[in-house]
Order: sequence, then C-alpha cells, then structure tokens
Amino acid sequence: MKDFFKKVPVSSFLSADSRLTRHLNARDLVALGIGAVIGTGIFILPGHEAAQHAGPAVAIAFLLAAVVSGMVGMAYAEFSSAMPVAGSAYSFGSVIYGEVIGWIIGWGLLLEYFLAVSAEATGFASYFNNNILDAIGIHLPKAVQAGPLEGGMINLSAVFIVLIVALILYQGANLSKRIENFAVILKVAIIVIFIVIGIFYVKTENYVPFYPQKFHSAPWGIGGISTAAATVFFAFIGFDALAANSAETKDPGKNVVKGIIGTVVIAVILYVSFSLVLTGMVNYKYLNVDDPAAYALKVVGLNAWNKLITLGALIGIFTAMITMLLGGSRLLYALGRDGLLPDAMGSVHTKKMIPDKAIIISTIVAAFFAGLIPLMELASLINAGTLIAFAFISFGIIPLRKRKDIVNNGFKMPLYPVLPILSGLLSIYFIVMLPTNTKIMVSIWIIIGLLVYSFYGIKHSKLQQKK
Repeated sequence: MKDFFKKVPVSSFLSADSRLTRHLNARDLVALGIGAVIGTGIFILPGHEAAQHAGPAVAIAFLLAAVVSGMVGMAYAEFSSAMPVAGSAYSFGSVIYGEVIGWIIGWGLLLEYFLAVSAEATGFASYFNNNILDAIGIHLPKAVQAGPLEGGMINLSAVFIVLIVALILYQGANLSKRIENFAVILKVAIIVIFIVIGIFYVKTENYVPFYPQKFHSAPWGIGGISTAAATVFFAFIGFDALAANSAETKDPGKNVVKGIIGTVVIAVILYVSFSLVLTGMVNYKYLNVDDPAAYALKVVGLNAWNKLITLGALIGIFTAMITMLLGGSRLLYALGRDGLLPDAMGSVHTKKMIPDKAIIISTIVAAFFAGLIPLMELASLINAGTLIAFAFISFGIIPLRKRKDIVNNGFKMPLYPVLPILSGLLSIYFIVMLPTNTKIMVSIWIIIGLLVYSFYGIKHSKLQQKK
C-alpha cells in the first residue's frame, strides 16, 4: 500500500515533457477552451435538460455549473502554474496524493475524454443527417444512422467525423490551432445571431412555470435543477483540456488562468442567453430532441435561419472535437510516459513532435463509442469522471500550498482555503445528484481501473522502478 501512494516528483514530469514544444499563448488557450465548451453542450444539451429535468430553469442549471466550474478552474490554473506538465489532473494528483490517486483521476478522465469526443461526434451526426443530408434529398437507412441501442447497426456519420478530426490533429498542432482560432470566431458569431433573432420570437407564456412543479425533487426542491446542472458539466470540461496542454503553453503561470477564466466567462454568457431564448421560443416540453436550436427555428417559421444555426452547430461541434481529442491524446500520452499504460502511448513523433500513438488509440476508441452508443447515454457518463477530478483538484490546493519543493510564482487561487474547500464540496454534491445508473457505471469503471493498476500499472510504473 505504501507503494500505491508513492508520490511522483515534479521534476520527472518536467523532464519527460521537455520533448514537447511550447507554442500556445492565452488567445490560443481561450480558442481551445471555447472550442471545447461551445459544442454539443450548447447545441443539444439545453433542449434535453429543459424537457427532462428543469424546464426554462435550465438556464439556472448552466449558471450553477459555470460558477462551480469557474471556482474549480482557478484550482486548475494554480496547479498548471506550479506544475506546467502534460496530463492535467492525472499528473497533479500523482504529485499531490500519490500515484494510485493520480491513476484513478486519470482513468476517470480517460473515460471523460473518449466519451466526450464520441458524444460530440454523435451530436454532429444528428445535425448533419437531419438538416444537411435530408435537405439535399439524401436519406440514409436506419442501419447506418444509429447504433444497436437505437435500432440500427452503426452511426456512420459520427465515425467519419472522428476520423477527419484525428487526421487534422495528426498533421501537428499548428494546423489544428489555425482551424480552431478561425472556427471559434465564426461559431460564436452564429450563436449571437441566433440569440438576437430568437429574442423577437420569445413568448413569455413559455416561461410559465419557470421551474415546473414536477421537477421539484429533493434536496430542498431543487433536485431537478441540480440534476440538470450535474449533467451539463459536460459543457464545461474544456478547461481541463487547457490544463492538459500546460506543457505546450508559453508562460503557463499567466496564460493558463487567462485561458480558463476567459473560457468560463464567455461560455456562461452564451449558455444562459441561448437557453433563455430557446425555451422562450418553444415550450420546454417539446425540446427533447438532438437538434433543439434548429427545431426551434423551424417551429417559428425561420427555415432560412435554420440552415445558419445548423452550420454553426456543425462548426461548433467540430472544433469541440478537436480540443477534446487533443486533450484525451495528451492524457493517454502522459499515462504511457509514466509506464502505467504501454510505453507506445508515451512516444512522440520525431518530426511532428506530437504523441502520435496516443492520437491513433484515442481515435479508435472514440470512433467505436461514437458509432455504437446514443448521445445521452454518453453525456451522462462523462460528467462523473469530470466531477471526480474537480473534487480532487479543488481539495488538492491545500496540500499543494504546503509543499516546500514546489515553487509557484504565478497564479494562486484566491480566498484560500475557503474557496478550494467550497468548490470541492460542491463537486461532491453534484456527483451525488447524478443519475443512479451513471454512478453505478462509473463505479464499475473505477474498479476496472484499480484492477488494471494493481496487475499492470504498478509493475511497469517508472516511479516504482526507481526503488
């Protein structure tokens, strides 16, 4: 057990990551963050959560998730400032809590990243099949529009878009960065257009009741909003991907916090505004669809604008996939770098200076889930891994401050120790509020992870071999 909790020295991560090139600035990080946050989360989740858990109060759920994410984001920023290494919460946890805790965090985040890419791909396929292919008269058979759980065989469009994103990432960071920076501006502009136009079609009666009585469950009658907030954390995992790129960021002590806070602020403004306009245009009861924004525009007769929002959704989801596949491959690289997974995962392409094997494996796994599993099944599983990492990172600020061997001359989380403790407790609260099936599935995933660590990881860990 003493070996399980052996702590990784920061110097070993810094040395291993010196192979990666520092090329990202604060603007690039905001683009990456918005690229991840403004995707399936904004174009699909508000409709589902309004219909199933919160009604028009889904806007409050997004606000709650954003506030907690902002607090946790500051904890991530402090860790990134103190330890500018790849692997994000996994690497931070290994240094602060010990290798086995770092592994549990990393194992949970692997699930998060792979499923996030798959969920984004499934959302992309929904908009593409329903609003692009149908418009030009191409009607794919059910067998290639959905996986087995929805009566088909494979979601072919979802698989193809994962492969295209992977091909872009495999060309190196500069190409994906250029695409991301351009696309982020375009999709934010399209979302703003939807909000501005949609305001004129809002019917105030659609806001009554704002928080329907049927969703007033425990605790304190806010169970519906809390469950919706717990589910939409999926929308705010982009800043974990930012922290995962700390090893490739210039002056991470300043730029990571700018990237994270900038991402959260822009995201909450867009999400809350988007949700309010959406539920004002169409009664929440009819929004349990995979393309709610496009559907709302159809309902009010704005068919031409429907095409624009579809374009925005496709661009938004595409760039979100770039960020999440980038972050997931960096995490897989970090686990391979440290010997907890096969060494091939930790290899770096000698010319392109990217973790090439990690990108390939991430792509295969994400494409598999995208082709076979429905969107909402994927979304509900993602949040548990995210919130577990949030809790560990928030509480981890306290032992981090006590470490004399880790010097941090950059950003530090304010209101210490109150804010770290509060954000950690709120993360635990939202874990409790997740659907029961989600908690069961993630518990099984963590048990599998502990078995992998016990029978493979600890035997091949480079840290353990230094005895």
